[in-house]
Amino acid sequence: MTRTLIKTALASEQPFTELLIKGWVRTRRDSKNFSFLELNDGSCLANLQVIAQDDLTDYPVIQQASTGAAVAITGELVESPGKGQRWELHARSIELLGSSSEDYPLQKKRHSDEFLRTIAHLRPRTNKYGAMFRLRSRLALAIHDFFRSREFHYLHTPIITGSDCEGAGEMFQVTTLDLTNPPLVKGEPDFSQDFFGKQASLTVSGQLCGETFAMGMGNIYTFGPTFRSENSNTSRHMAEFWMVEPEMAFADLDENMQLGEELIRYLVKFVLNDCTEDLALFANFVDKELMARLQNIANKAFLRVTYTEAVEILTASGQSFEFPVVWGNDLQSEHERFLTEQHFKQPVILYDYPTDIKAFYMRQNDDGKTVAAMDVLVPGIGEIIGGSQREERLDRLTQRMAEMNLDEADYWWYLDTRRYGGAPHAGFGLGFERLLMLLTGVTNIRDVMPFPRTPKNLEF
Repeated sequence: MTRTLIKTALASEQPFTELLIKGWVRTRRDSKNFSFLELNDGSCLANLQVIAQDDLTDYPVIQQASTGAAVAITGELVESPGKGQRWELHARSIELLGSSSEDYPLQKKRHSDEFLRTIAHLRPRTNKYGAMFRLRSRLALAIHDFFRSREFHYLHTPIITGSDCEGAGEMFQVTTLDLTNPPLVKGEPDFSQDFFGKQASLTVSGQLCGETFAMGMGNIYTFGPTFRSENSNTSRHMAEFWMVEPEMAFADLDENMQLGEELIRYLVKFVLNDCTEDLALFANFVDKELMARLQNIANKAFLRVTYTEAVEILTASGQSFEFPVVWGNDLQSEHERFLTEQHFKQPVILYDYPTDIKAFYMRQNDDGKTVAAMDVLVPGIGEIIGGSQREERLDRLTQRMAEMNLDEADYWWYLDTRRYGGAPHAGFGLGFERLLMLLTGVTNIRDVMPFPRTPKNLEF
């Protein structure tokens, strides 16, 4: 007999005389002549109630089916007289697939997020994290659907790289050299003897490779893991995270801002319309203001404000910020959230940032002070997208690289895209985990990743 998902059974329009359900016992309650089991298989938030009469041949198995145990139950799907559920399963046979010890750590109570991070291998069995990772899965598919509908090509970019896209030096090194006795040249490791014959790192972005393909295939996007060795143990930073990075050929900053807005609004509307059950859990138990905030994002066109105008607004606000607001400094989360949550009370796209705080590849504006960069800011999160029009002029690009002490030899292939038919192009990066934080109201990035990687933490 083919197994039926609990989600399918609960959505049925008619009873069934025989179903096979497999799942994990959430709770068991014994009465004089029968037992109630709450069963969940991860397919949906709701449990399926199973009733097992004591005249079943397999009834002794019930006594072994404690919380956490895996079981297979064949029975009849019938209408339930109980409130809050349409169907229940009347068991005909029960098989214990995997027993659960008495020290099973997930009991019928609310556990703290801090505790659940210590048992990340079990937290998908909880309501909150089952909902989170179902939503994460569906959202990933929605991202692919968004770009496919706009005829973008999906590109797989390297995880191991010899280039520092951001120029910040916060990259994890990859090596096969013997760290206890590495070969040395003038007191420094001799990377010519390493696996790749040069120094290699984990990528912080697929952007540079994405740009090269945009110069031959039009519009592309990458969606994969990226890494950053920044020693920042905060609720917003991870050492390993996922990025969505589209690149558009023949596009300028305005088109880039428009695509970023369309993507965010599309994904917000997707979860509002297609993930209602799991989203309701977060709206009811995590963030009471979540639904209003998502509706605000979905229904309002994003404002566009220059960085300079934003600094003037912040300076004149009379607010006391932890980090001073000075033209030429990057805006902090507290500044971004003031703009979106208190001043404008809606999403905002800031653009034309000071040159000195942005990466080498961003197109330089005619004022000599700013670049064609943009950040999409949303209430509850602050920055969720960062991007720019790329510098397509070879002379301006190499000049900027020299100012930042970047060796042209390391980027020869990147510079070739400007030498051979270089064209205006633009793109951005969307942090997938920050998107999940926005859509669920969860405030710690560790709780939207299956197995978070943070400083001094490499469990599982």
